[in-house]
Amino acid sequence: MSEAAAETKHSATDTSEMLSWDSKARRVVVLYLPLLCFLIILLFPFYWMAMTSFKPNAELYDLENHNPFWISSPTLSHIYHLLFETAYPHWLWTTMKVAVASTFLSLFASTLAAYAIQRLRFRGSQYVGLGIYLAYLVPQSILFIPLATMVFQLGLFDSPLALILVYPTFLVPFCTWLLIGYFKSIPYELEECALIDGATRLQILRQITLPLAVPGLISAGIFSFTLSWNEFIYALAFIQSSENKTVSVAILTELVTGDVYQWGALMAGALLGSLPVAIFYSFFVDYYVSSLTGAVKE
Repeated sequence: MSEAAAETKHSATDTSEMLSWDSKARRVVVLYLPLLCFLIILLFPFYWMAMTSFKPNAELYDLENHNPFWISSPTLSHIYHLLFETAYPHWLWTTMKVAVASTFLSLFASTLAAYAIQRLRFRGSQYVGLGIYLAYLVPQSILFIPLATMVFQLGLFDSPLALILVYPTFLVPFCTWLLIGYFKSIPYELEECALIDGATRLQILRQITLPLAVPGLISAGIFSFTLSWNEFIYALAFIQSSENKTVSVAILTELVTGDVYQWGALMAGALLGSLPVAIFYSFFVDYYVSSLTGAVKE
């Protein structure tokens, strides 16, 4: 009996180890391998930009004698040229001002619009919300022609203020649609109790709804800031002078002379230009995930 029990125990141990091995292998194939492929595809452009930014021109143009995926003699000449021999710091500052101002302006308008559509419950509010979202689907390549006419008539051409006032035309519709969905998740009973206690709609919005909607506001803010930072068509059409250009337009128009592409400076400008957005995401990623995966619960 003891030998039979030992054999049964050994067989059970082998079966348990096989199941554990199958579970680990399945996890590697189903989870870790796709995740690794995704990370490689996602991070490779940043790796290539970093490699090109620190690679001397001799290595950039001589692929036969140098590995295109590695640097033999790193250099800071491209970054030095970008920061001290061009107006890149000023372009970066202009882009930051435009992105921050347009983001705050869009969030302010979107918050009021979303709250009115979702909470005031007037007739046709659903159709208004749908119409606002459909406005977001209109291509910018169609809108920039009439917007250019308005910018010229208002005397805002070649001014960052033109971008600050134009960017909300495509930021407000999506942010309003996003905040409508998040305001819908906030229990209406909280506002009813505040109304019974004599609070006004503005007090309810400021003291109850907005504190509960912080993840949604941050999600809309990240979306607005990212689109404002990377926008190209309006910045190209409405800004002419070099000192008022944004990063996305300036690195393409100022670092390309004729048929000569300054690849080191171009990649350095793109890499440094992507850092503020990455830093912005890193600070608010928890709120961003919360707005996408959950809502306020009763």
